[in-house]
Amino acid sequence: MLYMKGIVKHFDGAVALDGIDLAIRPGECIGLCGENGAGKSTLMKVLSAVYPHGSWTGEIWWRGRPLVASSVRDTEAAGLVIIHQELMLVPELSVTENIFLGNELTLAGGRLDYPAMHRRAEQLLGELKLDDVNVVLPVKQYGGGHQQLIEIAKALNKQARLLILDEPSSSLTTSEIAVLLGIIRSLKARGVACIYISHKLEEVAAVCDTIVVLRDGKHIATTPMAELDVRRIIGQMVERDLRQLYPRQPRALGEVVFEARHVSCMDAERPQRKRVDDVSLAVRHGEIVGIAGLVGAGRTELVSALFGAYRGRCQAQVWLHGQPVDTSTPLRAIRAGIAMVPEDRKQHGIVRDLDVGQNITLAILQRFARLTRIDRAAELRTVREQIARLGLKAASPFLPITSLSGGNQQKAVLAKMLLTAPQVLILDEPTRGVDVGARVEIYKLMFALAAQGVAIIMVSSEFAEVIGIADRVLVMGEGRLRGDFINHDLRQETLLAAALDTSDGNP
Repeated sequence: MLYMKGIVKHFDGAVALDGIDLAIRPGECIGLCGENGAGKSTLMKVLSAVYPHGSWTGEIWWRGRPLVASSVRDTEAAGLVIIHQELMLVPELSVTENIFLGNELTLAGGRLDYPAMHRRAEQLLGELKLDDVNVVLPVKQYGGGHQQLIEIAKALNKQARLLILDEPSSSLTTSEIAVLLGIIRSLKARGVACIYISHKLEEVAAVCDTIVVLRDGKHIATTPMAELDVRRIIGQMVERDLRQLYPRQPRALGEVVFEARHVSCMDAERPQRKRVDDVSLAVRHGEIVGIAGLVGAGRTELVSALFGAYRGRCQAQVWLHGQPVDTSTPLRAIRAGIAMVPEDRKQHGIVRDLDVGQNITLAILQRFARLTRIDRAAELRTVREQIARLGLKAASPFLPITSLSGGNQQKAVLAKMLLTAPQVLILDEPTRGVDVGARVEIYKLMFALAAQGVAIIMVSSEFAEVIGIADRVLVMGEGRLRGDFINHDLRQETLLAAALDTSDGNP
């Protein structure tokens, strides 16, 4: 059905793709695997004409003919549809209008046939088990998981013969992921081919027929999934030994360095509803405290309030070394010695119009101020040191930050915050969208910082990660603290039971 041969792509002289071959048959699902920066998304952007014909070399054959596409519209017309890691929805438009954007149904005279589009939108969402969505409402009314499934409905409406999914489950709940994998299986049964990119290798193993592994822009292996398991996929992806995914090191914990008391947050959209309800916590010198919970538990709202970044009404009493500190704004929190890597790096972590280096030094720019100018040489030295320290893959610090893979953007945000020399580091989903190799690098950095005495608060939706990293785990549910566990032989079932606890009488 599709054959890509010898695909080569350069960015500013750096080789991003170095002679990649890929083939797929009708009804086949290929898992495209590799570390951040391996070239997965770049290859799919070549295929879908985000990078148009002529901006790369090689051949693409589609259903027996050469594919020469100058835009995404050309590839969609041919039946190739890509769902990007960053959603392409228009927040102010309705669900229906987003699903039909560019493919509207019209009546005689050119008027839009809204009744027909609403019916079709409801049918598509019904197939995705989204029965609670009002297709007339703006898409911004719905959370990230719903928006991801709406994006998939949009792709299905285009009658895709080949569906490319780039990190489709990054913002989905466990139940939504199960629905997504079921949809892919049904598409395969109808002869639709799929290319599935995900760092969640359990999903890849569950739904893919063939695994294609890239590393540093090169093709490493194409293997039937029947001959692999998750550990073998990891072995093909990385060159280092990952037998110990969570490289914990014993260390002594000091006295309490950070305290937050009576933190409460009201919903920004519905001010009568509490998202965080009177939560208190403490973190010791060199301690890693994990915050676990299910979707909607209030974890992100809690840490955002501690950093002065919660956009609704909130209250938080914060102490550092036994003294009250003002964290009413992110700037004041940073000056007090508290730093945070946010959950949504696209919206709150990077400045898209700046290059890699400018993003890294943004929080400490005054350090390079020399009267009326910036000492660019000193700034560049600092940037290069941070790039080397975090193993950030960037051909040049002057490249746009948006040209980096998601995992390398995350490393840039982390580098920016570490330059503030924090005493308390808050990490909200620090490994979301990050490959297994880069995860280990981030974990090692966290342990090294903890060994230096930094108090770390880590929010994660993965119970296994929390148990693998944290010294102590706080479990939240419905905005309240449900449990506080020392991580000694702690089990995921214990955390889940605490997250689901309704013994206080709440439903």
